[in-house]
Amino acid sequence: MLVKPLNLSQPTLPSSLQETLNFAIVETPDFALIYITCPKEEEAVRIARLVLERRLAACANIVPRIRSLYWWEGQLQEEGECLLLLKAPYSYYEEVEKLVRTHHPYQVPAIVRLPLTAGLEEYFRWIATETSFDY
Repeated sequence: MLVKPLNLSQPTLPSSLQETLNFAIVETPDFALIYITCPKEEEAVRIARLVLERRLAACANIVPRIRSLYWWEGQLQEEGECLLLLKAPYSYYEEVEKLVRTHHPYQVPAIVRLPLTAGLEEYFRWIATETSFDY
């Protein structure tokens, strides 16, 4: 893990704001955002709860309405969907994928792991704590 302190000591910032904004940004390969689309918000909530109850992710965000255009069986489709975003340890992906595939209604669900290569150190520590990940 490489820690890069963010230096916000410019004289133009008031000292109270400078103290508030002085935090460490971490470059790490240990965490991921898992992107999943679902047909309905209820499905996204159900899947999110399954993942969270098993502590495979620390947080789930649900974006209730997205519009998806995609090719399926040679035809261009357009559907309303819901987006589920999970914050999890990178190495937990295979277990998350297996669980989601088992409970997802789509024949070929979108389940994608996106590495979080940098971010607020305290946030990554929180993910690790809530998922019992050794960070």
